[in-house]
Formats: sequence, structure tokens, C-alpha cells
Amino acid sequence: MSQLDEHARGVYIVTATPFNERGDIDFDSTDRMVDFYLEHGASGMTLLGMMGEAAKLSAQESRKFVRHIAARVAGKVPLVVGVSNPGFVAMGELARAAMDDGCAGVMVAPPNTLRTDDQILQYFQQAARQLGSIPFVLQDFPLATGVQMATSVISRIISTTPTCVMLKHEDWPGLGKITALRQATEQAGLRRISILVGNGGLFLSEELLRGADGAMTGFAFPEMMVGICKAHDAGDLERARDLFDAYLPLMRYEQQPNVGLAVRKYVLAKRGVIGSAALREPRTQLGPREIQEIETLLARQERRLKELDAWT
Repeated sequence: MSQLDEHARGVYIVTATPFNERGDIDFDSTDRMVDFYLEHGASGMTLLGMMGEAAKLSAQESRKFVRHIAARVAGKVPLVVGVSNPGFVAMGELARAAMDDGCAGVMVAPPNTLRTDDQILQYFQQAARQLGSIPFVLQDFPLATGVQMATSVISRIISTTPTCVMLKHEDWPGLGKITALRQATEQAGLRRISILVGNGGLFLSEELLRGADGAMTGFAFPEMMVGICKAHDAGDLERARDLFDAYLPLMRYEQQPNVGLAVRKYVLAKRGVIGSAALREPRTQLGPREIQEIETLLARQERRLKELDAWT
């Protein structure tokens, strides 16, 4: 598999990590999940993301999980591995192991100890030196990390760090940041890198119009994000918006803090993708009321999709 570069586009699904009821990684479900994402048009996959419960895995489990998926994918699509870690030694070890397994690149988020622009810039320059030639994704997710990265700081990282090939944009609100980065490329000669967006796809239609190249996030219906990106690339903006509207209520529900991953895994299990909706402890569990709300949203979503198909 070739390495990740600035031209990456499409939908890079952030995978869940399937567990059985005992809390062990379920590798049979992992195989079904990977096949499911491929069948639904994923351009790539991102492993060990924040919504993949990466922090709950041991170093040995993380390596085994990555190696298993890399063998299953067998170079069909690029794999990106989240390697964020306060210590560069652990980051570098996981990154090199992932690349040895055939992955295309890694993703790095800033630790929550960074406060100033200079600290952020220095951190990513040091991380790049530790990673060597490994291409990396800069994850900008202030709602989770608490680190605010101004457009000027991201531009400095891009300018001084050639191995930064992608921005995972998850600032909220952050549409103006995408516009500013694209304008810096067009008007000030900033190197153009790929921009894939997160936040469960909640702003995907608008982000694509601002210059994003696709999505790097999770959702229980990856075909929604794939369909929107394809419609956008084909110039059919109304189709893209109609698809977005059809799925929006469930997307909104899935984006709730703390409970969102439990919702996603419930739907993935209901779709037969994973064998259990279990999260590893500490975890949030859905109650009867939450499950009924999800079932209502799913029923209404199915109805809207049928109506949309009837119109087109």
C-alpha cells in the first residue's frame, strides 16, 4: 500500500472496536465490520480513533487489532492509525509497527497540556521528527482535546512540516477555518494538504462546499457520507443535501457526548455488522428510553429514504 499523501479524498471511516460481552476484542465482528465498510464504498479507514475506544486498549491489543485489519484489507484501501500519546517513544513504536503492517499513515492529536501557539507548533515539529518519514494527519478536535489551534498555527505546521499531509478538521464551529486554509493555498502559496472532516458528518455538506476533500469520521450508516461525497463530486448538490437531510436526525442523536458511541454500536449491531453493542468499561449504557428513541429515529429515517428514492 502506498503512503498517505496530500491528495487523499473520499470517506475514511473511523472504525469502532468490536468487543464481546466479556470485554475482549471480537475479531470475527471486526472482519464483518471491515467488509461492511468496504462494501459501502469507504475510501480508507482510520483505526484507534477516539471513538474507537483506543484509550481502553493495551499496547499489545492495539498492535494486534491494527495488524488484523491490515491483513483483512490487504491493501484495498489506505489505513490510518491513531497514535496520539503524551510520550513520543510509545507514539513512535506504534507508528512504526503500523507502517510495517502495511498502513498508509498515522494520526496525531495534540495533548491537552498545550496552551500557546508556539507550544503547539513545537509539539508537532518534534512529533514529526520522531515519526521520521511517516506521513501524518493533524487532528484538530478542540472539543475533545481542549487545544485551540488557530488557522495561522495550522498554516505554520503545514509550512514547516512536510510529512503533515492531512488535516482532520473537527473544530466546531469551524467552517471559516476551512475557507481560510484554502484561501491561504490559493492566495499565499501555502502547500495544499488534504482536509477531511469529522464530527460525525454533522456539517459535511457545508464543509465540502468550503473546500474539504471528504470525511474522516464514524457513523452507523457510512453509505450516507459516501453518497454525499459522490453527489457533491458529480455536482448534484441537491442530491447531496437531500441525503444529508434524510440522515440528520440520527446523526444528531449519535453526536451526544458520552452516549454517542453506545448509539453507534447499537445501530451497527442491529444492522448485523458487529455481534455485540458492548463498550469496554468505563462505559455508558443505553436504557429502554434511549433504545426506543433510536428505534423511532431509524423508522423515520427509513421512511424518508424511501420517499427520496421515489422522487429521484
